Amino acid sequence: MLLYPAIDILGGQAVRLAEGDYGASTVYDQDPLGAASRWVDAGADRLHVVDLDGAREGRPVNLDHLRRIAAGAGAGEPVPVQYGGGLRTIDAISDALDAGAARVILGTAAFADPRLLDDALDKHGPARVMVSVDARSGHVVTDGWTKATEKSVAEVITGVVERGVTQLLYTNVDRDGMLGGVAGDDVLAAAAATGAGQLIYSGGVGTLEDLALLAALDAPSLVGVIVGKALYEGRFSITDARRVLA
Repeated sequence: MLLYPAIDILGGQAVRLAEGDYGASTVYDQDPLGAASRWVDAGADRLHVVDLDGAREGRPVNLDHLRRIAAGAGAGEPVPVQYGGGLRTIDAISDALDAGAARVILGTAAFADPRLLDDALDKHGPARVMVSVDARSGHVVTDGWTKATEKSVAEVITGVVERGVTQLLYTNVDRDGMLGGVAGDDVLAAAAATGAGQLIYSGGVGTLEDLALLAALDAPSLVGVIVGKALYEGRFSITDARRVLA
């Protein structure tokens, strides 16, 4: 299973939110490139970057930071970066890929504008277009986690998989940034709905035991986990996390 250190950008800084609350953000680095370089130098071989400003405004805001990170965080060679937040037009998607993203992450737009998802898959291919399914209390939320729906995670994942999506991200917003552990049953349900595709999980990882739990799940489609606050607060190292996940 792969480790994706998270870099969430808000107001030009690397932050973490608590349960998706923009009013409960903690700044961990004044420069997102500094955070990215720290993770890469510590052994990370891929990164997860979210434009929180873009998610709230409905358009990419931090493409310049993406360019800097994708061009070469750390002292070594550039690592793949997946990027999401505010990508609600085909031009915005193309701009993010042109800025250096290895793949883009669509959230609200994938559900609000079905044609956009189809166009993105046709133009860039399923390997470069990921759909993010974010949930509170088992129901999917959209618009930067600010609007609730009545749809379940499994229902939404099944729907986008049927449309050709192969790359999925599932975030448990109730647990995100709280370091309180993961709910294995929820992850298994999301992974089962993913079918032959690939799923990355995010939310609640606070210890190496949480990573071990995810790695031990009988879920072939679960291929990665995003970790943010636990790394920023030194709960464990990149090296130890990768060892446990391997």
